[in-house]
Amino acid sequence: MKCELRLCDIAPGQTATVRSLQATGSIRRRLLDIGLVENTPVECLGRSPAGDPSAYLIRGAVIAIRAEDCRGILVGV
Repeated sequence: MKCELRLCDIAPGQTATVRSLQATGSIRRRLLDIGLVENTPVECLGRSPAGDPSAYLIRGAVIAIRAEDCRGILVGV
């Protein structure tokens, strides 16, 4: 059985697959523009020293996303 989490719940070094976007408004559009669509693999590369934002490898690009924005992204591991 696959576990469903929010993107902000995966640890550095862990890979997950996007299941759905629950974000709305302009942040949803930005997430879609960077390629966060259903079935996209995402790897957490690390967190900033303060813990937010986190760096994710998405379709070959490293993207920093704040925890509040990651809460609207459901992933499966």
